[in-house]
Amino acid sequence: MSSVALESNKKVWGGGRSPFNLSYGKIMMWYFLMSDAFTFGAFLISYGTTRFFSSIWPDANSVFKSFPFCGEANLPLMFVSLMTFILIISSVTMVMAVHAGHCRDKAGVIKWMLWTILGGIAFLSCQAWEWTHLHHHGAWWGSFRNGASAEFLPHFFAHNVDPTLFAAEGADAAHKFFNFFFTITGFHGAHVASGVVLNIIILLNTINGTYETWSLRNGRKSRTILALCRFSLGIRIHLLLSPLMSIINHIHSLKEKF
Repeated sequence: MSSVALESNKKVWGGGRSPFNLSYGKIMMWYFLMSDAFTFGAFLISYGTTRFFSSIWPDANSVFKSFPFCGEANLPLMFVSLMTFILIISSVTMVMAVHAGHCRDKAGVIKWMLWTILGGIAFLSCQAWEWTHLHHHGAWWGSFRNGASAEFLPHFFAHNVDPTLFAAEGADAAHKFFNFFFTITGFHGAHVASGVVLNIIILLNTINGTYETWSLRNGRKSRTILALCRFSLGIRIHLLLSPLMSIINHIHSLKEKF
C-alpha cells in the first residue's frame, strides 16, 4: 500500500507535469493579475494617503465637468460615466466572443471581437480627448509649480474653498492630484491598449482559421483568457477609481467636521 503511494507521489512530483493540474499559462495569468493588483493598489493607497493629509484638494465635479462638443456646459462626471459605460459594454461583448468561441461559432467570434475592439478604441479616444482637454487647461505631470498655469487653478476647485487656504496650498494640491491622475489613468489606459492589440491578433487569427487547427489547451484558450483578463482588469480598475477617490474625499471632509 505504501509502495503504491510512494510511486504515485513520484509520478506527481517527478516533473513534466503540474502537481496542481494547472497549465503554465494559467499560473502565469494569476501572476500577472496579482502583480497588477499590487501595482494599482500601491498607486491608490499612495493617492489616498496624500489626499488624507492634504488640507485642500481639487474637486472632481469641477475637474471633470466638460463634455466633447458641449462648449462650457457644466456636466460633472458625465464624460467619466460615458467612458465607464463604454468599458462595461466592451466587457459584455468580450464575454460573448469567448462564449461563441467555446461553441465554435466562428462568425459569432468575429462579430463580437469587432465590437469589443471598437469599444476599446472608443474608450482610448475618450481618454485622449480628456487628457488633451486637461492639458489645454494647464494640467499635466509636474504642472502648477513655480506659478505656472496659475490662472487655471480656480477651475479645478470648489467655489466654497477657503481663499486663504487656496492661496497657500492650492497649487501644491493640484500638482499632486494631477501627477496621480495622469499616472494611474495612463497605466490603466496602457492595459486597455494592450488588450485591444491582443484582441486584434485574436480576430485576425480567427478570420484566418488559425484556431480551427489548434487545440483548446495550446492556443485559443490561453490567448482568449489573456485578452479577457486584461480587459476585465482594466474595467474593474476604472470602475474603482472614481468611487474610491470620492470616498477618500468624503472621509477627509468628515475628518475636518469632527
